[in-house]
Amino acid sequence: MSVLRMRLTRTGAKKRPSYRVIVTESEFPREGRHVEIIGHYDPMTSPATVKIDTDAAVRWLRNGAQPSDRVRILLRHAGILKAWEEARLADKRAAKAAASQSS
Repeated sequence: MSVLRMRLTRTGAKKRPSYRVIVTESEFPREGRHVEIIGHYDPMTSPATVKIDTDAAVRWLRNGAQPSDRVRILLRHAGILKAWEEARLADKRAAKAAASQSS
């Protein structure tokens, strides 16, 4: 069974990198096949440009995708990890309330 990863894939010209934030299987190469492109990151602008689709990122995190270290930092700065934690806690509370009402 393969693990889904959220990671960066390099685009752009020589000595002018930009990156896409993608969801891919962990065995696939960096420039290989991907499941979905959820954003982009341009470190060459001042300040660095980060655009990530919040809904898609939270959806993939809820489905078990593991972000790489750099993507985790980008998600934290964009506030997406906090949104994911809140959604996860809301799911737990709803499940707990449903379990207590069925008893």
